[in-house]
Amino acid sequence: MKKEYIIPIFVPHLGCKNDCSFCNQKSISGQIKEVTPKDVKDTIDMYLSNFKDKENYVEVAFFGGSFTGIPKEKQIELLEAVQPYIKRKKVNSIRCSTRPDYISKDILKMLKKYHVKTIELGVQSSNDYILSKVKRGHTFEDVKKASKLIRKYRFTLGHQMMVGLPESTLLDELNTAKDLAKLKPKIVRIYPVLVIKGTALLEDYKNGEYEPLEVNQAVSRCKELCYFFDKKKITVIRIGLQSTDTISDPNKNVASEVVAGPYHESFRQLVDTEMMYDVISEKIKSYENKVKEVEIIANPQDVNNIVGYKRSNIEKIKEVYDVDIKVIQSNKMKKGRIKTKVAKRYKDFLDDDKK
Repeated sequence: MKKEYIIPIFVPHLGCKNDCSFCNQKSISGQIKEVTPKDVKDTIDMYLSNFKDKENYVEVAFFGGSFTGIPKEKQIELLEAVQPYIKRKKVNSIRCSTRPDYISKDILKMLKKYHVKTIELGVQSSNDYILSKVKRGHTFEDVKKASKLIRKYRFTLGHQMMVGLPESTLLDELNTAKDLAKLKPKIVRIYPVLVIKGTALLEDYKNGEYEPLEVNQAVSRCKELCYFFDKKKITVIRIGLQSTDTISDPNKNVASEVVAGPYHESFRQLVDTEMMYDVISEKIKSYENKVKEVEIIANPQDVNNIVGYKRSNIEKIKEVYDVDIKVIQSNKMKKGRIKTKVAKRYKDFLDDDKK
């Protein structure tokens, strides 16, 4: 099976004529200068030289700004820079992110010509009131039209949504997930709202008009969304903004652009840890007799989530159920699945003490 690699190329605020209250793409991407075809080639060369696997699937991804809102000539320049790598089979395809109101038949035909395979739409919410509140500049009807058109032209459809937008509740976000699922995306990204320097949301935060989620609140909401998307067989490919020199813990980095909100350098692991705790907890509760030690057989890639961030699951299970956990790694186990086995019941433990 080929390993998948993404080569990210950030085009901050290029093509986006809108200023959403939560957004400062220059801060989020850590990049200010305009991207050139040479930048694209240099970035691709750097990544390719560092890939260890010979058999791999490589996709160049234009992230950040609304790619299809860039002047057509500029889009073609950037896409053309990737074409030699595709012809030499060094790169397999291209993906881009954009706004739903920047999609048309002509745009899709052009993207298809240049081997774009995946298009991700920044949706944020399906609630038109919330979209208006954050000055998003489009409605959910635009999302529906763009999504249907993208699928009609046989692109892989992706959606990006946010949790913790002004006046948005867990119910709003679950409704957004349900509305997105009806449009049949293959992939989803979930971004908890952070208060970033240089945004209108920062002023609302300073004025006491906006209160960001705490980390534990954001983790809880994202967990519920992940459960829903998993049931719908929609892959959540990212949760939380990627950590950079500027998107970092403001308590540890004075250069951070983050002012407030549920930032955590391992946010995805926090969510995965919580989901794994739920699975283990249900297994323990299903045993008829009280157990003292449980063996968990799992794929090596799941061990960190079983143990939990900073051993949080091990400690929480011990505290709540008075059960010790022993993890046994097995490559035969499918990633994301576990088997549990009672290693020692409480009665056995007491019998050992009598000996």
